[in-house]
Amino acid sequence: MTTRAVVMGVGHYLPERVVPNAEFEQTLDTTDEWIRTRSGIERRHFAAEDETTSDLASFAAKAALENAGLNADDIDAIVVATSTPDLTFPSVATMVQEKIGMTRGFGFDVQAVCAGFVYALTNANALIVSGQAQRVLVIGAETFSRIMDWTDRATCVLFGDGAGALILEAQQGKGGSDDRGVLSADLNSDGRYRDMLYVDGGVSTNGESGKLRMQGNALFRQAVEKLTSTAHTALTKIGLTDDAVDWIVPHQANIRIIQGTAKKLGIPMERVIVTVQDHGNTSAASIPLALSTGVANRQIKRGDLLVTEAIGGGLAWGSVVLRW
Repeated sequence: MTTRAVVMGVGHYLPERVVPNAEFEQTLDTTDEWIRTRSGIERRHFAAEDETTSDLASFAAKAALENAGLNADDIDAIVVATSTPDLTFPSVATMVQEKIGMTRGFGFDVQAVCAGFVYALTNANALIVSGQAQRVLVIGAETFSRIMDWTDRATCVLFGDGAGALILEAQQGKGGSDDRGVLSADLNSDGRYRDMLYVDGGVSTNGESGKLRMQGNALFRQAVEKLTSTAHTALTKIGLTDDAVDWIVPHQANIRIIQGTAKKLGIPMERVIVTVQDHGNTSAASIPLALSTGVANRQIKRGDLLVTEAIGGGLAWGSVVLRW
């Protein structure tokens, strides 16, 4: 028998404020058509002034707990993926721990920008497989609206705020690809490409939070190749091929990257969960948001084989294969 980290519940939260593309036409030299054509984004959500990343994460966590039929103290650990924490420290995870009423266990954050949720999911799986935890709450949460340069039309129209969460539980499987749960993972990074996507501030540089900077065209060329490669690697690790995949659940950065990766994987867009049009790029929150949306829309069903893949600043990229 093999210990597997099986998904028991999923949930998400989006801030109340919806920002359509047309709103940017008032302050930038851009149009709704320009944004949609180049990114596939039609709208996104922005957090209210008094909403923090831990608030968004906590709402998503509560939704996942309700979906799983569990209480906060049924959870052993919280892993939060975020690049926009409330404070330099303590971690968002410990703030979530308090806000959901969890009085036991432990929590910590993972920072791998848009690849953050894949990294967090892999770490949560390791906690379960090693016996360190029986149930882990994994959250991706971001308030990227706080780090936008609102004069940079190439970047500020792409990002949004939100949070998604899922709960993993240790269960016994037979050790094959038919098991439910996380089946394999592949993580990568290459610091030589850090200038493609970064924030120009930090505690040990200028003491400021900084603004997001991105080389969009260069990042696009890296993204399709690396996302295709990591998905193939993760599938090969568990002895599967592309045709076994029921759903690709990609990082929701740009519809052209999503389409390009699906094409190279040989998977039709009908088997890709796409939410970028409604959420924009929510960084580490995008995959759990897409998972929760896919379940709510009755696309993702028990027993389906999923591949999640993402790339973000670092560059950091990776994928996870799991059976729902």
